Amino acid sequence: MRIYVAGSYAADNVIRVLDNIRRGVAYCAKLVKEGHAPFCPWLDWQFQMFERLTVEDYYQYSMAWLEVCEEVHVLPGSVNSKGTLMEIDKAKELGIPVQFVEL
Repeated sequence: MRIYVAGSYAADNVIRVLDNIRRGVAYCAKLVKEGHAPFCPWLDWQFQMFERLTVEDYYQYSMAWLEVCEEVHVLPGSVNSKGTLMEIDKAKELGIPVQFVEL
């Protein structure tokens, strides 16, 4: 199943950003091991190493993937994230099931 994984990326300090990345990638890896094909936005930092993208570029790119996913999983503690809220709204608008997962 194609699963869009939503959750906090940004934070008020670098340690929390890295924790968010670790948590998101670990959850996506778990889904891969279960046979799913997750979209993992926490790997997006790699694009910035080769091409300067804007936050809007990332939102547009992510939303394009969300639109073709069969389910959206929201990581705990992410419902105050601006991006995550936009992703939840878009999924609901498209009729894509949203699951709030426990880790």
